[in-house]
Amino acid sequence: MTALSTLSLAPTRIPPEDEALRADVRAFLQQATREMPAHVRARSWGGYDTDFSRRIGAKGWIGLTLPPEYGGGGRSAFARYVLVEEYLNAGAPVGSHWIADRQSAPLILKYGTEAQKRFHIPRICRGESFFCIGMSEPNAGSDLASVRTRAVPNERGWLLNGQKIWTTNAHHCQYMIALVRTSGEAQDRHQGLSQLIVDLSLPGVTVRPIEDLSGDSHFCEVFFENVQLAEDALIGREGQGWEQVTAELAFERSGPERLFSSIVLFDQWLQYARLPAHRTASATRLAGKVLTQLAPLRAMSVAVQEKLTRGASPIIEAALVKELGTTLEQAIPAEIAQDLFSRPAEDVPVELLMTLKYVTEASPSFSLRGGTRDILRGMIARGLGLR
Repeated sequence: MTALSTLSLAPTRIPPEDEALRADVRAFLQQATREMPAHVRARSWGGYDTDFSRRIGAKGWIGLTLPPEYGGGGRSAFARYVLVEEYLNAGAPVGSHWIADRQSAPLILKYGTEAQKRFHIPRICRGESFFCIGMSEPNAGSDLASVRTRAVPNERGWLLNGQKIWTTNAHHCQYMIALVRTSGEAQDRHQGLSQLIVDLSLPGVTVRPIEDLSGDSHFCEVFFENVQLAEDALIGREGQGWEQVTAELAFERSGPERLFSSIVLFDQWLQYARLPAHRTASATRLAGKVLTQLAPLRAMSVAVQEKLTRGASPIIEAALVKELGTTLEQAIPAEIAQDLFSRPAEDVPVELLMTLKYVTEASPSFSLRGGTRDILRGMIARGLGLR
């Protein structure tokens, strides 16, 4: 019972003052995305549109939770949760600022120097500065503690060598926050790891996009060859990187993006299946199956958000939401495909098929990004005292 008692997700409601934001955001997004076909909107937080990010920044909808003195909105994390839900449900192309808003700016705010905060956070809030995350490495999988990329201190700061992979949108970003080894060896695991802000325009940085099954290239591999960083590239204390990155992953693993990656497809299919000519008993069962899973998962995600707002670090709870959420996200295109391919081909709209094609091709990545399924299940098992 002791292990189980560490896992708790109490039902939580989004506060009314934050829920009130939804109507304005929804109205704006309906107008902004009205000309975008569903198969484009289905990319959403994988979509990349810098102009859209600047429009969002001008409305104060990036850095909504950050302090006003750094250009933020000073709102609660629940207000940002409402924003994110609406972005995903509309299929808004928010990928350019997504990681900077979700992780990089809060990390810099918590651990960065005053100079780092003053330089980076206002630019992020304006939708002008974009970040990627340098965690995964070749031959390491989701075992972040075995990273080999190394930064060695010298008279000018840090000399960086190594490689990162599966780095989202690195070819579009100005900066990376990289988890690197600054002391010890790979077998030292959590000891000797630090996080550094890397300017991706520096000499010695090479970014190579990786094309996926859908034809997109949002994943990249990034190489560092004798990249000279200034002393102030370090975030937090040297050797504190593991503590920082595990706290950061709770934000990455528990948000609506772990539930709604297939939602544009599901909504489009639901509109089709509700028409009298296309309504079937099997489609009704499928809609009920998805919705009865989605509702409790959303409640769990909101409950994790409540813990984060209190300053807790619900690492295991976030892993649980991510694992269950991505399982549902991957099931949606598979089950919709079964439904559509059981119908006469001439009855299925081409746009719906195009959206299905994209989500089906992208869906294998859902259980990779933010930690693979096996790693997360191991974390959950340890949290439940099962291993």
